[in-house]
Amino acid sequence: MHIAWLGKKSPFCGNVTYSREVTNALLDRGYDVSFLHFAQEDSQEDLHRELGEVPIPCLYKSQIYTIPSFKSSKILASSLRQLRPDVVHASLTLSPLDFVLPEICDELNLPLVATFHPPFDRKLRNLTSGTQHLMYQLYAPFLANYDRVIVFSRIQQDLLVRLGVPMDRVVVIPNGVNTHKYCPGYSGFKTEIRCDRLFVYQGRIALEKNIEPMVKAWKKAEMGPNSHLVIVGDGPLKSSLKLFYGADLGIHWLGFVGDENRRIEILQSADVFILPSLVEGLSLSLLEAMSCGVACLATDAGADGEAIEGGAGIVLDPQRVLSQLRILLPVLRDQPELSSIMGFKARQRVLERYTLSQNITQIESLYGSLIQQKHQLSTA
Repeated sequence: MHIAWLGKKSPFCGNVTYSREVTNALLDRGYDVSFLHFAQEDSQEDLHRELGEVPIPCLYKSQIYTIPSFKSSKILASSLRQLRPDVVHASLTLSPLDFVLPEICDELNLPLVATFHPPFDRKLRNLTSGTQHLMYQLYAPFLANYDRVIVFSRIQQDLLVRLGVPMDRVVVIPNGVNTHKYCPGYSGFKTEIRCDRLFVYQGRIALEKNIEPMVKAWKKAEMGPNSHLVIVGDGPLKSSLKLFYGADLGIHWLGFVGDENRRIEILQSADVFILPSLVEGLSLSLLEAMSCGVACLATDAGADGEAIEGGAGIVLDPQRVLSQLRILLPVLRDQPELSSIMGFKARQRVLERYTLSQNITQIESLYGSLIQQKHQLSTA
């Protein structure tokens, strides 16, 4: 089977990780994968094109959205015509190209799958979650033209169906983690930064991630010199927050860490992982921490609360992060046996529901059924 995958290689975000992990896993299973990805025409990143990669020109791309060039749709259509894949899978990058892709694939008689990533808060508790809900309203009429749309949870599926996407076109396939790579193990990171108890956040430093209440709670909880909070990631709020919440409080701002093995080392040393987001989809960072056997605290945003409910973590209210963490942080500092039990349960939850292997098997089945359906329609 030949799969044409459309997604992003940069800048680093959940969409990039999803595309990399899924396409690598498909290659490992013997599939032929062509990776069509957005590349700015004046950049150097894609001059050394790897085998099976096709750059699609864009004017701008960020972690959140992409602006394709005027000729991108013609280049995409021409590339698909030449590649003649069995199926097209788009990891949607919030670009205008997402809206015309069904028309292109219909003209070429190619089965088309989308993975729809935008974060959401099912309860619409704030301006940020309301803005994300508008994104779902904008996309729903166009997603109805895709043969199948992959989402990460039943909550997300229900939202799209309520907005008019046919139920039989929306498939729930949760994010998956390579549990052999992300696993409990020894790491010397705690010794490196000289602490006894390690708390970790990993993600963007942006408004929707709700970082400020987390660091305020850390300061108010007076965690002491032997407990440290490590923040992995970059974003627009980093410089301002770092001024007021720094090393004197035991807070380390590591910035973007591109080395995956280094990120795994940090997680393997962590006692507690915190994700205080206002909106989410299903956080890969959360699943990676769970897979490493780390006790997890995450807000009930998107499908994150669903991932850790029932004892696999502690679910926080996005509007009460500061007050809840102020109580919970000292408890988890002083009771290592509690975080150990939570970490064990988190790892078990990932093995039950969120392995990359299970994810790929479900995607394989989806591809097979769509190809068979297209064949039957073309021969009828």
